[in-house]
Amino acid sequence: MKVGVVVDKRYMLHQMGPFHPESPKRLEAIYKAIESLGPIYELIEPRPATYEELLWVHEASYVELIASTSGKPHVQLDPDTSTCPYSYEVALLAVGGVLEAVDWSLRQGQGRAFALVRPPGHHAERDRAMGFCLFNNVAVAARYAQRVHGLRKVLIVDWDLHHGNGTQKAFWEDPTVLYFSTHQYPYYPGTGHYKEIGDGEGKGFTVNCPLRIGCDDLDYANLFRHHLLPIARKFNPQLILVSAGFDPYYRDPLGGMKVTERGFWRLTDLLLSLAAELGVPIVFALEGGYHVEGLARCVEYVLRRLADEMLFDGKAIMKEEDQALGRIRQLLDTFREPLRPYWDLG
Repeated sequence: MKVGVVVDKRYMLHQMGPFHPESPKRLEAIYKAIESLGPIYELIEPRPATYEELLWVHEASYVELIASTSGKPHVQLDPDTSTCPYSYEVALLAVGGVLEAVDWSLRQGQGRAFALVRPPGHHAERDRAMGFCLFNNVAVAARYAQRVHGLRKVLIVDWDLHHGNGTQKAFWEDPTVLYFSTHQYPYYPGTGHYKEIGDGEGKGFTVNCPLRIGCDDLDYANLFRHHLLPIARKFNPQLILVSAGFDPYYRDPLGGMKVTERGFWRLTDLLLSLAAELGVPIVFALEGGYHVEGLARCVEYVLRRLADEMLFDGKAIMKEEDQALGRIRQLLDTFREPLRPYWDLG
Protein backbone atom coordinates (compact mmCIF):
# COMPACT_ATOMS: atom_id res chain seq x y z
CA MET A 1 0.00 0.00 0.00
CA LYS A 2 1.53 3.29 -1.15
CA VAL A 3 0.92 6.26 1.11
CA GLY A 4 0.66 9.79 -0.26
CA VAL A 5 2.86 12.20 1.71
CA VAL A 6 2.92 15.98 1.42
CA VAL A 7 6.48 17.27 1.90
CA ASP A 8 7.87 20.69 1.02
CA LYS A 9 10.89 22.55 2.40
CA ARG A 10 9.02 25.85 2.11
CA TYR A 11 7.15 24.90 5.30
CA MET A 12 10.42 25.64 7.14
CA LEU A 13 10.20 29.33 6.22
CA HIS A 14 7.50 30.09 8.81
CA GLN A 15 9.14 31.08 12.10
CA MET A 16 7.71 32.54 15.29
CA GLY A 17 10.98 33.07 17.14
CA PRO A 18 14.11 31.11 18.04
CA PHE A 19 12.66 29.57 21.21
CA HIS A 20 9.11 28.96 20.04
CA PRO A 21 8.04 25.29 20.39
CA GLU A 22 6.33 25.30 16.95
CA SER A 23 9.60 25.58 15.07
CA PRO A 24 10.94 24.37 11.71
CA LYS A 25 12.96 21.78 13.63
CA ARG A 26 9.79 19.72 13.99
CA LEU A 27 9.48 19.13 10.26
CA GLU A 28 13.24 18.89 9.76
CA ALA A 29 13.28 15.91 12.13
CA ILE A 30 10.26 14.30 10.47
CA TYR A 31 11.59 14.76 6.94
CA LYS A 32 14.95 13.26 7.95
CA ALA A 33 13.24 10.29 9.62
CA ILE A 34 11.08 9.40 6.63
CA GLU A 35 14.05 9.38 4.25
CA SER A 36 14.84 5.91 5.57
CA LEU A 37 11.37 4.53 4.89
CA GLY A 38 12.15 3.58 1.32
CA PRO A 39 9.53 3.37 -1.44
CA ILE A 40 6.48 3.09 0.81
CA TYR A 41 5.19 6.55 -0.02
CA GLU A 42 4.49 8.76 -2.99
CA LEU A 43 5.30 12.45 -2.73
CA ILE A 44 2.38 14.87 -3.14
CA GLU A 45 3.27 18.39 -4.21
CA PRO A 46 1.33 21.05 -2.31
CA ARG A 47 -0.20 24.17 -3.78
CA PRO A 48 -1.36 27.41 -2.17
CA ALA A 49 -4.99 27.44 -1.11
CA THR A 50 -7.08 30.00 -2.95
CA TYR A 51 -8.80 32.99 -1.37
CA GLU A 52 -12.20 31.45 -2.16
CA GLU A 53 -11.27 28.16 -0.47
CA LEU A 54 -10.26 29.96 2.72
CA LEU A 55 -13.60 31.81 2.77
CA TRP A 56 -15.44 28.49 3.23
CA VAL A 57 -14.17 28.61 6.84
CA HIS A 58 -12.70 32.08 7.51
CA GLU A 59 -13.99 35.65 7.37
CA ALA A 60 -12.70 37.73 4.46
CA SER A 61 -11.43 40.41 6.86
CA TYR A 62 -9.41 37.79 8.74
CA VAL A 63 -7.86 36.35 5.57
CA GLU A 64 -6.93 39.89 4.55
CA LEU A 65 -5.38 40.50 7.98
CA ILE A 66 -3.10 37.48 7.62
CA ALA A 67 -2.32 38.47 4.02
CA SER A 68 -1.28 41.92 5.25
CA THR A 69 1.53 40.34 7.31
CA SER A 70 3.32 39.17 4.16
CA GLY A 71 6.80 40.69 3.96
CA LYS A 72 6.65 42.15 7.47
CA PRO A 73 9.38 41.04 9.87
CA HIS A 74 7.05 40.30 12.80
CA VAL A 75 3.35 40.62 13.60
CA GLN A 76 2.03 39.36 16.94
CA LEU A 77 -1.47 37.92 16.47
CA ASP A 78 -2.02 36.55 19.97
CA PRO A 79 0.28 35.78 22.94
CA ASP A 80 1.35 32.46 21.35
CA THR A 81 1.04 33.15 17.63
CA SER A 82 2.98 35.49 15.36
CA THR A 83 4.11 35.78 11.76
CA CYS A 84 7.32 36.39 9.86
CA PRO A 85 7.70 37.71 6.28
CA TYR A 86 6.83 34.29 4.80
CA SER A 87 4.08 33.11 7.15
CA TYR A 88 1.10 34.00 4.98
CA GLU A 89 2.45 32.18 1.94
CA VAL A 90 3.42 29.16 4.05
CA ALA A 91 -0.01 29.07 5.69
CA LEU A 92 -1.64 29.03 2.25
CA LEU A 93 0.65 26.14 1.34
CA ALA A 94 -0.32 24.27 4.54
CA VAL A 95 -4.01 24.43 3.67
CA GLY A 96 -3.31 23.60 0.05
CA GLY A 97 -1.13 20.66 1.04
CA VAL A 98 -4.04 19.07 2.89
CA LEU A 99 -6.35 19.77 -0.06
CA GLU A 100 -3.92 18.05 -2.42
CA ALA A 101 -3.77 15.09 -0.04
CA VAL A 102 -7.58 14.88 -0.20
CA ASP A 103 -7.46 14.96 -4.00
CA TRP A 104 -4.80 12.24 -4.10
CA SER A 105 -6.65 9.96 -1.66
CA LEU A 106 -9.94 10.26 -3.49
CA ARG A 107 -8.27 9.49 -6.82
CA GLN A 108 -6.98 6.26 -5.29
CA GLY A 109 -10.51 5.33 -4.20
CA GLN A 110 -9.53 4.31 -0.68
CA GLY A 111 -6.24 6.17 -0.54
CA ARG A 112 -4.19 6.94 2.55
CA ALA A 113 -2.25 10.18 2.85
CA PHE A 114 -0.38 12.25 5.43
CA ALA A 115 0.10 15.99 4.94
CA LEU A 116 3.30 16.86 6.83
CA VAL A 117 2.64 20.59 6.93
CA ARG A 118 2.99 23.58 9.19
CA PRO A 119 1.73 25.84 10.67
CA PRO A 120 -0.90 23.64 12.34
CA GLY A 121 -4.54 24.64 12.09
CA HIS A 122 -7.13 23.25 14.49
CA HIS A 123 -7.18 26.26 16.86
CA ALA A 124 -7.71 28.82 14.09
CA GLU A 125 -11.24 30.22 14.27
CA ARG A 126 -13.29 32.00 11.65
CA ASP A 127 -11.81 35.39 12.49
CA ARG A 128 -8.97 34.65 14.89
CA ALA A 129 -5.47 33.14 15.03
CA MET A 130 -4.83 31.02 18.11
CA GLY A 131 -2.46 28.47 19.55
CA PHE A 132 0.23 28.60 16.82
CA CYS A 133 -2.47 28.28 14.09
CA LEU A 134 -3.22 30.72 11.24
CA PHE A 135 -5.72 28.94 8.96
CA ASN A 136 -7.72 25.85 9.85
CA ASN A 137 -6.21 23.32 7.45
CA VAL A 138 -8.52 20.40 8.26
CA ALA A 139 -11.72 22.44 8.42
CA VAL A 140 -11.06 23.86 4.95
CA ALA A 141 -10.27 20.34 3.73
CA ALA A 142 -13.64 19.06 4.97
CA ARG A 143 -15.47 21.83 3.10
CA TYR A 144 -13.31 21.22 0.03
CA ALA A 145 -14.26 17.53 0.02
CA GLN A 146 -17.91 18.51 0.14
CA ARG A 147 -17.95 21.43 -2.29
CA VAL A 148 -15.43 20.26 -4.86
CA HIS A 149 -15.80 16.48 -4.66
CA GLY A 150 -19.48 16.37 -3.71
CA LEU A 151 -19.07 14.29 -0.56
CA ARG A 152 -21.99 14.54 1.84
CA LYS A 153 -20.46 13.47 5.16
CA VAL A 154 -16.95 13.87 6.58
CA LEU A 155 -15.55 12.56 9.86
CA ILE A 156 -12.82 14.59 11.60
CA VAL A 157 -10.85 12.79 14.32
CA ASP A 158 -8.64 15.06 16.44
CA TRP A 159 -6.21 13.29 18.79
CA ASP A 160 -4.05 16.35 19.51
CA LEU A 161 -3.38 17.03 23.19
CA HIS A 162 -5.28 20.33 22.90
CA HIS A 163 -8.92 20.68 21.97
CA GLY A 164 -9.52 21.89 18.42
CA ASN A 165 -11.75 24.83 19.28
CA GLY A 166 -11.57 26.24 15.77
CA THR A 167 -12.66 23.01 14.11
CA GLN A 168 -15.46 22.55 16.62
CA LYS A 169 -16.81 26.05 15.97
CA ALA A 170 -16.62 25.62 12.20
CA PHE A 171 -19.09 22.71 12.30
CA TRP A 172 -21.03 23.47 15.50
CA GLU A 173 -24.41 23.52 13.76
CA ASP A 174 -23.56 21.19 10.88
CA PRO A 175 -24.80 17.57 10.82
CA THR A 176 -22.70 16.76 7.74
CA VAL A 177 -19.37 16.87 9.63
CA LEU A 178 -18.83 14.73 12.71
CA TYR A 179 -16.08 16.14 14.94
CA PHE A 180 -14.51 13.78 17.50
CA SER A 181 -11.79 15.00 19.87
CA THR A 182 -9.69 13.49 22.64
CA HIS A 183 -7.81 16.14 24.64
CA GLN A 184 -6.28 16.99 28.00
CA TYR A 185 -8.78 18.92 30.10
CA PRO A 186 -8.92 21.44 31.65
CA TYR A 187 -6.09 22.78 29.53
CA TYR A 188 -5.53 25.22 26.69
CA PRO A 189 -7.76 26.48 25.08
CA GLY A 190 -10.32 25.66 27.79
CA THR A 191 -13.00 24.29 25.46
CA GLY A 192 -14.08 20.70 24.81
CA HIS A 193 -16.28 19.74 27.75
CA TYR A 194 -18.18 16.52 27.11
CA LYS A 195 -21.46 18.43 27.22
CA GLU A 196 -20.36 20.51 24.21
CA ILE A 197 -22.15 18.45 21.56
CA GLY A 198 -23.12 21.04 18.94
CA ASP A 199 -26.30 23.02 18.45
CA GLY A 200 -29.29 23.25 16.12
CA GLU A 201 -29.17 20.64 13.37
CA GLY A 202 -25.59 19.86 14.42
CA LYS A 203 -26.51 18.78 17.93
CA GLY A 204 -24.93 15.40 18.62
CA PHE A 205 -22.33 15.76 15.85
CA THR A 206 -19.63 17.16 18.14
CA VAL A 207 -18.17 14.45 20.37
CA ASN A 208 -15.69 15.56 23.03
CA CYS A 209 -13.58 13.35 25.28
CA PRO A 210 -11.94 15.60 27.90
CA LEU A 211 -9.27 13.55 29.66
CA ARG A 212 -7.31 13.75 32.87
CA ILE A 213 -3.51 13.85 32.86
CA GLY A 214 -1.82 10.48 32.54
CA CYS A 215 -3.97 8.60 30.02
CA ASP A 216 -1.94 6.02 28.12
CA ASP A 217 -2.01 3.88 24.98
CA LEU A 218 -4.68 1.55 26.35
CA ASP A 219 -6.99 4.36 27.48
CA TYR A 220 -6.86 6.10 24.10
CA ALA A 221 -7.39 2.84 22.22
CA ASN A 222 -10.41 1.98 24.34
CA LEU A 223 -11.92 5.42 23.74
CA PHE A 224 -11.56 4.88 20.02
CA ARG A 225 -12.87 1.31 20.12
CA HIS A 226 -15.83 1.85 22.42
CA HIS A 227 -16.83 5.47 21.75
CA LEU A 228 -15.58 6.74 18.40
CA LEU A 229 -16.07 3.63 16.29
CA PRO A 230 -19.73 2.92 17.21
CA ILE A 231 -20.72 6.53 16.47
CA ALA A 232 -18.60 6.74 13.32
CA ARG A 233 -20.16 3.57 11.90
CA LYS A 234 -23.64 5.02 12.36
CA PHE A 235 -22.56 8.35 10.86
CA ASN A 236 -21.11 6.49 7.85
CA PRO A 237 -18.73 9.16 6.47
CA GLN A 238 -17.30 9.20 2.96
CA LEU A 239 -13.93 10.57 4.10
CA ILE A 240 -11.95 10.47 7.33
CA LEU A 241 -9.71 13.43 8.19
CA VAL A 242 -7.32 13.18 11.13
CA SER A 243 -5.94 16.15 13.02
CA ALA A 244 -2.82 14.29 14.05
CA GLY A 245 -1.14 16.09 16.93
CA PHE A 246 1.61 14.18 18.70
CA ASP A 247 1.71 16.19 21.92
CA PRO A 248 -0.04 13.39 23.88
CA TYR A 249 3.39 11.70 23.55
CA TYR A 250 4.72 10.73 26.95
CA ARG A 251 7.81 12.96 26.71
CA ASP A 252 6.15 16.03 25.18
CA PRO A 253 7.16 19.20 27.09
CA LEU A 254 3.69 20.79 26.74
CA GLY A 255 1.59 17.80 27.80
CA GLY A 256 0.82 15.36 30.56
CA MET A 257 -0.27 12.24 28.69
CA LYS A 258 1.52 8.90 28.37
CA VAL A 259 0.97 7.84 24.78
CA THR A 260 3.93 6.09 23.12
CA GLU A 261 4.88 5.56 19.49
CA ARG A 262 3.08 2.22 19.69
CA GLY A 263 -0.03 4.01 20.96
CA PHE A 264 -0.20 6.25 17.90
CA TRP A 265 0.36 3.17 15.74
CA ARG A 266 -2.68 1.56 17.41
CA LEU A 267 -4.91 4.60 16.91
CA THR A 268 -3.91 4.61 13.25
CA ASP A 269 -4.64 0.89 13.09
CA LEU A 270 -8.15 1.41 14.46
CA LEU A 271 -8.88 4.25 12.04
CA LEU A 272 -7.60 2.19 9.11
CA SER A 273 -9.92 -0.63 10.16
CA LEU A 274 -12.81 1.82 10.15
CA ALA A 275 -11.83 3.23 6.76
CA ALA A 276 -11.57 -0.28 5.30
CA GLU A 277 -14.93 -1.27 6.77
CA LEU A 278 -16.61 1.80 5.27
CA GLY A 279 -14.60 1.71 2.04
CA VAL A 280 -13.43 5.33 2.34
CA PRO A 281 -10.12 7.23 2.06
CA ILE A 282 -8.29 8.64 5.07
CA VAL A 283 -6.10 11.75 5.25
CA PHE A 284 -3.89 12.77 8.18
CA ALA A 285 -2.75 16.37 8.73
CA LEU A 286 0.01 17.26 11.16
CA GLU A 287 -1.01 19.39 14.13
CA GLY A 288 1.05 19.65 17.34
CA GLY A 289 3.88 17.64 18.89
CA TYR A 290 6.87 19.35 20.48
CA HIS A 291 9.33 16.65 21.55
CA VAL A 292 11.22 16.79 18.28
CA GLU A 293 12.81 13.33 18.28
CA GLY A 294 9.67 11.70 19.64
CA LEU A 295 7.51 13.50 17.09
CA ALA A 296 9.61 12.11 14.24
CA ARG A 297 9.42 8.56 15.62
CA CYS A 298 5.64 8.79 16.11
CA VAL A 299 5.11 10.01 12.55
CA GLU A 300 7.30 7.17 11.28
CA TYR A 301 5.18 4.62 13.17
CA VAL A 302 2.00 6.10 11.70
CA LEU A 303 3.39 6.09 8.17
CA ARG A 304 4.60 2.51 8.48
CA ARG A 305 1.14 1.44 9.64
CA LEU A 306 -0.53 3.38 6.83
CA ALA A 307 1.71 1.46 4.43
CA ASP A 308 0.77 -1.88 6.03
CA GLU A 309 4.45 -2.33 6.77
CA MET A 310 4.27 -2.49 10.57
CA LEU A 311 1.72 -4.97 11.91
CA PHE A 312 1.25 -6.43 15.39
CA ASP A 313 -0.73 -9.26 16.94
CA GLY A 314 -4.24 -7.81 17.00
CA LYS A 315 -5.69 -10.44 19.36
CA ALA A 316 -2.99 -9.85 21.95
CA ILE A 317 -3.46 -6.07 21.76
CA MET A 318 -7.23 -6.32 22.15
CA LYS A 319 -6.84 -8.63 25.13
CA GLU A 320 -4.57 -6.09 26.81
CA GLU A 321 -7.04 -3.30 26.04
CA ASP A 322 -9.98 -5.32 27.34
CA GLN A 323 -8.17 -5.87 30.63
CA ALA A 324 -7.67 -2.10 30.98
CA LEU A 325 -11.21 -1.11 29.96
CA GLY A 326 -12.40 -0.86 33.57
CA ARG A 327 -10.15 2.16 34.10
CA ILE A 328 -12.27 4.31 31.79
CA ARG A 329 -15.65 2.58 31.85
CA GLN A 330 -17.20 5.23 34.08
CA LEU A 331 -15.68 7.95 31.91
CA LEU A 332 -17.21 6.35 28.82
CA ASP A 333 -20.62 6.33 30.46
CA THR A 334 -20.21 10.02 31.29
CA PHE A 335 -19.21 10.92 27.73
CA ARG A 336 -22.12 8.96 26.25
CA GLU A 337 -24.86 10.46 28.39
CA PRO A 338 -25.46 13.76 26.52
CA LEU A 339 -25.19 11.93 23.17
CA ARG A 340 -27.79 9.23 23.83
CA PRO A 341 -30.69 11.24 22.33
CA TYR A 342 -28.76 11.41 19.03
CA TRP A 343 -27.00 8.03 18.76
CA ASP A 344 -27.98 4.46 19.65
CA LEU A 345 -25.14 3.72 22.07
CA GLY A 346 -26.62 0.62 23.69
